Formats: sequence, C-alpha cells, structure tokens
Amino acid sequence: MAVKTMLRHTEMSPRLLWALWLLTGLSAVGFAVGLYMMLAVAGTDAFQGEVQRLFYFHLASFTGAFLAFGVAMVSGVVYLVTRAARWDRLSLSAVEVGFALALINVLLGSIWARPTWNTWWTAQDPRMVASAVMMLTCAAYLMLRQSIESVERRRTVAALLAIVLLGVALATALITRFRGDTIHPVVIGASPQNRGAGIEMASNMTATLVVNLIVWTLLLTPTLIAWRARLEELRERSRKA
Repeated sequence: MAVKTMLRHTEMSPRLLWALWLLTGLSAVGFAVGLYMMLAVAGTDAFQGEVQRLFYFHLASFTGAFLAFGVAMVSGVVYLVTRAARWDRLSLSAVEVGFALALINVLLGSIWARPTWNTWWTAQDPRMVASAVMMLTCAAYLMLRQSIESVERRRTVAALLAIVLLGVALATALITRFRGDTIHPVVIGASPQNRGAGIEMASNMTATLVVNLIVWTLLLTPTLIAWRARLEELRERSRKA
C-alpha cells in the first residue's frame, strides 16, 4: 500500500498512467506474438539451423537499444539547455534500458556465434569490437554517475556522455556497411557482404523480423524507459522526504 500511495504522488497524470499501462499490455502481447512467430512461423534456416531463430531477437534488441540511446542523447541535450531534472532522469533511464537491451543483443549474438563460428567471441570482427566498446561506454556512463558527488556536474557529464554513447552505437550499427573484413552477416541493405542491397530472407522470415522490430523498438523500449523514469522519480522523492 505504501508503494501505491507514493506512486500516486508522482508527476504522471492519471491519464498518462493509464496510457502507460495500456502500452505495457500491448508490449506483453506483442512480445508473445513475436516469440510465437520466431518459433513457429519463421522457417528453419537451411544453413544455420535452429540457432538462426535468435536473429530476430538479436537484431530487434539492438534497434531497441539504439532508440534508447537516441532518447538518452536528446534528453541529455535538452537538460543542458533547460537544466530541468526530469530530462536527466529520462536520459539516465534510457541509458540503463539501452544497456540492458544491448547486453541481450551481445549475449544472443555470442550464443549464435558458438555453433556458427565455433567461438563465443572473436576480436577479429569489427562489429564485435564495436559492440564491446559500446558496452564499455555504457558502463563508463553508469560508473561516472556514481563517482561524481556534485549533482549539477554529474548531470552535465552524463549528458555529454549520452551524446558520445549514441555516436558509438551509430558506429556499431554502420560498421558492417563499410568494412569488408567482417564475418558478421549482413542481410538487410547494401554492404560488402550483401551486394543486392535488399533483404536476403524468405517472406515468412521477413515478416517475423518486421514484427519483432516493431514490438521491441516501438513498444518494449518506450515502455521500459517510461517505467524506469517513473521509478527514478520515486527514488528522488523518497530521498528528499
């Protein structure tokens, strides 16, 4: 009961709270649909086998992380202009959600790589190196927030790091488009590995990918960011009480 009482006194209006619960429900349903399509609708890849099914969550989690880092960057810039604490809360929440989604992306990629490349990880692949740098940048952001005592300085440094983080995420996303020495598969768009510049997948696989991209990027990621920002606001209020 105490938690419910405190939640009622946050800045979110009842209408926005109902909208958030609706978005949460849609996210749960969308995730279930995406999972079903991954397991039952998408066909088994002729060369990679069943492990290829991880690809749909692997890519979708990265696009969700990229969106979260974009939100973190925009919120950080707005904070630098307005100095309003709510934008710092949103930026922090987005980075934490993005870090979790990026971790899912890396873990699923490693699980896929083991039977496909016979290794969990290789520093010879530019995409894997870029992903590691992205994760380390996230870790640096979170550690710096804990180590700087001045609230104003902490928020300013975090906002600047959020801008850097989006740049690293963008480089991670685009590196396979320009590096021909990567062994990371590229199935969407033009690249040294995909001369056709289209989508090299069957229609049922494409449909499964599109559904999961929509769910993870437009439903799951905003929902997680909104709930995390709400919890951060609650924590700040409890500190002041």
